[in-house]
Amino acid sequence: MDNIDRKILSLLQHDASLSINEIAGQVNLSSTPCWKRIRRLEDDGVIKKKVALLDYDKIGGGIMVFVSIKTNEHTQEWFNQFVATIDEMPEVLGFYRLAGDVDYMMKVMVPDITSYNDFYIRLIDRLPLSNVTAGFVMEQIKDTTELPLPH
Repeated sequence: MDNIDRKILSLLQHDASLSINEIAGQVNLSSTPCWKRIRRLEDDGVIKKKVALLDYDKIGGGIMVFVSIKTNEHTQEWFNQFVATIDEMPEVLGFYRLAGDVDYMMKVMVPDITSYNDFYIRLIDRLPLSNVTAGFVMEQIKDTTELPLPH
């Protein structure tokens, strides 16, 4: 990956709706070589997909919750069941295994506190968990999908 690829990725991360011609102009390439680079980045899996980012407040709003989970279970069978459970819960936007005091962290979006309670009950009914702690987001200060690119 060279500097032109990184510039293309930066532009697409900021606005994936840019046309090939717009991108090509900003990276000083003609359209065809620019298109070929983008295609290669897609084929190589560097660009996973292009999506529309929605403003949750404008489509009904809700609350974001960071859910910390501790467990005494660490078998592969338990983990596979945990992943299958989370895959069935559309409220979960992110799911991470951590090092430290907390074993797992989830980023969850729900319409209201009652919906979070329903989510919580479904979660603890399906899996043995030793501690589930919720942190309710009061203000979103920064939220981006743009990854920093190495120079």
